Amino acid sequence: MAYTASLSPSKDRPGFNITFRHPCRQDAKGKLGLKVRRGLGTTDETEARGLVEQMNQLLADEGWWNANRYTQALGTFATVVVDAFYDGLQAGATASSVLRDSFIRLPDRTDGYARVLFVGTTGAGKTSLLRHFIGSDPERDRFPSTSTAKTTVSDIEVIPSEGPYKAAVTFFSEHAIQANVEDCVIAAATAVWEKMPDDKIADRLLHHADQRFRLSYVLGSWGTVSGDVEEDESNWDFGTQAGTAMVAMSDVGGVDAEEMRALQGELQGYVGRIRRMTDHQAQIIRAELLGSEMSQLDDDQFALEWFQSELQDEDEFRDLVLDIMDAIRQRFNQLTTGSLTWHGRSARWPELWTYQSSNREDFLRQVRWFSSNYAPEFGRLLTPLVDGIRVEGPFWSTFTQHKPRIVYLDGQGLGHTPESSSSVTTHITARFSDVDVILLVDNAEQPIQAAAQAVVRAVAASGHYGKLSIAFTHFDQVKGANLPKFADKKAHVLASLHNYLTRLRDVLNGPIVTAIERTIDDRCFMLGGLSIAQLPRGVVTQMEALFQQFEDSIQLPCAPKITPKYDATTLGFAVQRAVISFQSTWANRLGFASSLAVSSEHWTRVKALNTRIAKELDVEYDSLRPVADFVGRLAEEVSNYLDHPLDWTRSPEDDAESLEAVAPIRQTVFQELHSFAIARLVGEQLSEWRRALDLKGQGSAGRRASAIRGIYELAAPVPGTMQAKSAPRFLEAVQNIVHKAVNDAGGEMIGIAELMNRPH
Repeated sequence: MAYTASLSPSKDRPGFNITFRHPCRQDAKGKLGLKVRRGLGTTDETEARGLVEQMNQLLADEGWWNANRYTQALGTFATVVVDAFYDGLQAGATASSVLRDSFIRLPDRTDGYARVLFVGTTGAGKTSLLRHFIGSDPERDRFPSTSTAKTTVSDIEVIPSEGPYKAAVTFFSEHAIQANVEDCVIAAATAVWEKMPDDKIADRLLHHADQRFRLSYVLGSWGTVSGDVEEDESNWDFGTQAGTAMVAMSDVGGVDAEEMRALQGELQGYVGRIRRMTDHQAQIIRAELLGSEMSQLDDDQFALEWFQSELQDEDEFRDLVLDIMDAIRQRFNQLTTGSLTWHGRSARWPELWTYQSSNREDFLRQVRWFSSNYAPEFGRLLTPLVDGIRVEGPFWSTFTQHKPRIVYLDGQGLGHTPESSSSVTTHITARFSDVDVILLVDNAEQPIQAAAQAVVRAVAASGHYGKLSIAFTHFDQVKGANLPKFADKKAHVLASLHNYLTRLRDVLNGPIVTAIERTIDDRCFMLGGLSIAQLPRGVVTQMEALFQQFEDSIQLPCAPKITPKYDATTLGFAVQRAVISFQSTWANRLGFASSLAVSSEHWTRVKALNTRIAKELDVEYDSLRPVADFVGRLAEEVSNYLDHPLDWTRSPEDDAESLEAVAPIRQTVFQELHSFAIARLVGEQLSEWRRALDLKGQGSAGRRASAIRGIYELAAPVPGTMQAKSAPRFLEAVQNIVHKAVNDAGGEMIGIAELMNRPH
């Protein structure tokens, strides 16, 4: 294929753009030839045409298509041409946590700080609790943001300390944001295909299906004009002044009428373009489908997938995505304070924003651009583009004079349904080993539902159960004639926890559950009224007890005085059970089996997962988490195996001592399984994921499901089956992880030869 560049005038500003398909970068479908558009930084058409010619020379010679030729290319071509081409070939971006570390180091127990990881369902009150811990006023500060919807979409790290206020904000990569924009445009086009009105089309464009990426924050809300307040026809006014209070709270300033009209015009233009390109493509596809002998169901599914696939090949689609990306990029121009560090040689996409101030009000005003969900500022906010916020400064609680040294780590909430909570995302579980307390924040009105159960299960299997504490929020709403006293209400809430722990014995061996039951009551705290600034004395007492729990967590446990010995020959059975469970779950999700516990996933969600993995954006999509499922099942079965040593260096005094000896092994195995699972399910199978994504035509959804099932069977074969030729290597890899963890803890793995020589 010949690659050539073209020239076009820049939109909304003087100058020219260069557009070309990159021979070494993949598009949304995983194919080489990503469409790239860059500003040339000149208004001289003759100069611009000369730059296009230089790009064509570079595109014509494959010898330049290597990142190592960047320096040589600078000596041959103009910098703007070289940067436009080589930005796509440079090494991967620095990890966001490392970038934040470059400005604000995250302290740990060696610095006298305890690290506390907040985990819980959306709406349980994680962020409201965090506000009280850091002394953030709900009306004056409004940091971090809260709402009943999914508000916290990035990692938020708060370090209370003396000194000035500092912030380090990192962003998702340009590649990841563009992929989300592509998803939104496809969803909006699908709404046109389904003959929906403009407001529904705009909703699909502005709100990603995963409910976390919201273009409305950046581009503005559809149909909103400053000053327009429609009467609530359904009369749901309870006489509150919440709306008035919200407007009064704004010290950043909402989008004015003129700017809002401009935003609406921009959005209307996007919707109009989506309608035109969709109608054109739909006419072609539906005409070709006429006379087909396919069933109506197959016809609808095939036609829609065909339509979505063909749409992504259209220049109109690519141009629209690039225009939206340009609009997003322009939002960074509003940052007049702080320092932006840019990713890439042409400095087109930010990777780090840093800021320091001695004034709390000024500091939070600037940080809110990256964390706010304040509707009157939609069109200016950068919140959906942010993947991490780290702040440091005098963030001390106001309900006590005590100033504990604690690092607070908050993140995305978990799902509510059993399906969405079957496995805790690896973005959370991978941090278990780096923290001192795992604080499960749960709603006392409906305690220990699906998401909370998944957290308790994951913490138990990981060996980190000694870090678990639970904060039950909304305790003030626990009411009943049979619950007159605090003790009665607490017992009512804890009963749900103990009921689940009883059922957990069906998954994990008794000793772990018994260990949790022995101490969990003392690590449960009842909280209420978190939405108000002045906490009741009873809640303050519980919060102070929580602080004490956090501070005590950095005391190092005594080293185990005994070590276990294991029968290496029986580990294979544990791995076999784990893989069978994993394969069975995904057979149900992919539609190859049926179960009351796990339902079949819609083909569009399976394809969305496929897309995320094939484009190396993530290893999961919404509640579809193959890596987390794989880690969870392996960790549980290996944990059960570790609970049954063949022997000890001496007999344990009790179950507590044996658990303490095995816990470090569990923790090491759990941590190592994360990288192992990603390598097996994703890294080594990336070409297969891309082939599955590229499937098209009638029945492609079913063939894609079969391909993904094949990936799982190849990456995680069931040991002991004749069909799995790769099973021995897979089993050996898992055995090596366990063997190393046991040996590093001073234990011993006994092989079959040694077992044969042991006295009976």
